Amino acid sequence: MKYIATMALMLILSVASVYAQQHPIKMVFSGTAAPSTINLQQPNTNTSEENIAGNGTLGPFTFRNLRATEASPQPSSTCSGPTQLYFPSVAGAGVFRFRDGSLLKVNLTQGSDCIDFAAQEAHCTFTFQITGGTGRFKDASGVLTLTETVLPVLADAFHNPVFFADTGEFTGTVSGVAREADRQEEQQ
Repeated sequence: MKYIATMALMLILSVASVYAQQHPIKMVFSGTAAPSTINLQQPNTNTSEENIAGNGTLGPFTFRNLRATEASPQPSSTCSGPTQLYFPSVAGAGVFRFRDGSLLKVNLTQGSDCIDFAAQEAHCTFTFQITGGTGRFKDASGVLTLTETVLPVLADAFHNPVFFADTGEFTGTVSGVAREADRQEEQQ
């Protein structure tokens, strides 16, 4: 009996240590961005939406992100060229969908767009807090940073860019992710 209890405790501790491990993440992506009809109810902001796909540490994925960005440029020491404007993001969230059907949810904690009008591109950086998910990400936590380059693709009748191409990467750490073998055992 004591042997069984010891083995059960060892199994619980080994599973707990697997879930507690932080895994470094790197995922590359490409996709599109555009203004969104969704209103995040933030004063003096514009809402945008990104739809991207990529591959990396956690496998192939798609990612949909909604965020509210200040409508007027703000002062910044990191985006200060003569043809550059800085627009901080004030709210947002996103969902990753992986090939196995698992979802990973994230909330925007900080971010910004640095638009260079002379180069006709933007450099954007966003930090996301992982808030769990479904499937293998049910108990996930961690932080991911998105860095991307955004290029205009299409303008409206007033020559304002409204549709964009995105390329970039996610880096960071995630913990609490079930291994594929663990998930298969749970389903049996």
